[in-house]
Amino acid sequence: MTHVQNIASFVDGARFDDLSDNAIKELKIRLLDSIGCAIGALEGQPIRRIKEHLDEFSGAPLVTLIGGGKTAPDRAALYNSALVRYLDFNDSYLAKKETCHPSDNIASVLAATEYADGHGQDFLTSLAIAYQIQCKLSDVAPVRQKGFDHTVQGNFSCAAGVAKALRLSTAQTANAIAISGTAYNALRVTRTGSLSNWKGLAFPSTAWTATHSAFLAKSGITGPQAVFEGNKGLMDAISGDFSVNWQSEGLEKVTQTIIKKYNAEIHSQSTLEGLIEWRNTHGIAVENIAKIELQTFDVAFHIIGGGEEGNKHNIRTKEEADHSLPYMMAVALLDGQVLPAQYKEDRIIKDDVQSLLAKITVTEDPDLSKQFPDKEAIRLTIHLNDGTVHKVNKDDYEGFHTRPASWEFIRSKFDQLASPFTDAQLRTNIFEVVTSLEHFPIEELTRLLAQVRRISN
Repeated sequence: MTHVQNIASFVDGARFDDLSDNAIKELKIRLLDSIGCAIGALEGQPIRRIKEHLDEFSGAPLVTLIGGGKTAPDRAALYNSALVRYLDFNDSYLAKKETCHPSDNIASVLAATEYADGHGQDFLTSLAIAYQIQCKLSDVAPVRQKGFDHTVQGNFSCAAGVAKALRLSTAQTANAIAISGTAYNALRVTRTGSLSNWKGLAFPSTAWTATHSAFLAKSGITGPQAVFEGNKGLMDAISGDFSVNWQSEGLEKVTQTIIKKYNAEIHSQSTLEGLIEWRNTHGIAVENIAKIELQTFDVAFHIIGGGEEGNKHNIRTKEEADHSLPYMMAVALLDGQVLPAQYKEDRIIKDDVQSLLAKITVTEDPDLSKQFPDKEAIRLTIHLNDGTVHKVNKDDYEGFHTRPASWEFIRSKFDQLASPFTDAQLRTNIFEVVTSLEHFPIEELTRLLAQVRRISN
């Protein structure tokens, strides 16, 4: 069989009973985390524009939009995925040469499960499949250094998860994955240089097209079965050769993913925790800081530190700010936190943060690079005007796999993000359904998500 046929066989054979208790727990934690991110993003400007776009073109009212209304499954996947992704606060998986956000698959799997009148067990199984495939492909087939975006692996994972939720046959699943993986490979320019709205919308677009691919396959459309190993296929054109024994794969990759403590790019988390802890311990006014030197690992340096993906000191937009270590470090020191409020335009352009970020330099330390991704190790040196030097070293942060996020951690984050759009009872209802999702039809969750509305200003 071809690679895509082997993946389809793996998808078809996966069962809820294959999931460990820990994997089920971690899937639910990531679901609640992502719902919080989605609710917190409801008034983002690009989100409003997408909603207007969907309203103009309409769509068969088949599945639920977070915040109310219904539309076609592929369009719901686009919109709800944009909500999950917009704040850049959802989970991550760190492979040696690739970083992805596997909760990006949630909106598509949710739409497909609702369309198929599925159960919570169907959703959790399908989502575990998506996590497994995206994370495994990130391990063995990284594409960033070839100039392609991490959404490439998502083409395969998202289509597979949707196919499972739709209960497609093995052959239909292979076609869904083949169509999506052939047609929708994105360029890494999405995340380099001067960043645009597309940074937060690239995977939502993948969610849309991967969901669409699965429905095409459901209707009998076929795709190239040699999408991986064929002439001008993924291996030939982008990733190079790799092998995976899909029949020996489990459904546990979700347990290796990590949660964000701060509303900031994933490779910044240890740095921000270290800086905020130092700030809270010493209480030194930022006016007394002469300069800050950060030594970090290669991926952080190149993506958000001013390395190969561009200068990170000229910051004017949210998209630029949440991918700039100097900005995030500066605002963390000034405000003691990095949350959505730190990315409002009037906060970004203020003189205090712009002046402080200019004092920050970021370099790569090869020794720290060797420790990644097992550690997110950083070394900070803070120079004060009077010549005093403070040093801060971190190897991880709360939410990393060495210090996993607890239910209490996630509930607090969820409540903080969702409170402007939900009352306490609705938040409790969502929490109770998510924590016992295997006992509910998925409609029980989508019914609650439709009730989300702004309740305070």
